[in-house]
Amino acid sequence: MRKTIYIFLISFFTIVFVNAQELTWHTDMSKASEFAMQEKKPLLMFFTGSDWCGWCIRLQKEVFKTDEFKKWANENVVLVELDFPKRTPQDANIKAQNRQLQSIFKVRGYPTIWFVNPEINSEKQINLRSLGSTGYVAGGPIKWIDKAMSML
Repeated sequence: MRKTIYIFLISFFTIVFVNAQELTWHTDMSKASEFAMQEKKPLLMFFTGSDWCGWCIRLQKEVFKTDEFKKWANENVVLVELDFPKRTPQDANIKAQNRQLQSIFKVRGYPTIWFVNPEINSEKQINLRSLGSTGYVAGGPIKWIDKAMSML
């Protein structure tokens, strides 16, 4: 009986821990920047075509949805999804924000990931200081995280 209780408790806490590692992907750049400055973490800006880009979907599946990435992201970055869907409706303000950031960072293809540090300038505006960019990296989450860490 005691052994059964221990197995149940271990299973329960494992499930709770795995569910606690879910990721929050921000879509509002201003709010994400404020949060990043509070947390003293850089932003990971993920430019994607979520409903049509095969490489974006592959990156999500092979890296972003893995436990290794979730743990790393929760400890190291604030996540921002800048989506350019073809079939999924999108708020006009988010669409305009994403287009503006695409232009600023000269994003020409998807997936593109930029790492930036948000900073407040003397006019109390948020500036995004570039740390580097990447895209899909073959080899799974560990190789992708190694590439990301080289920029952070």
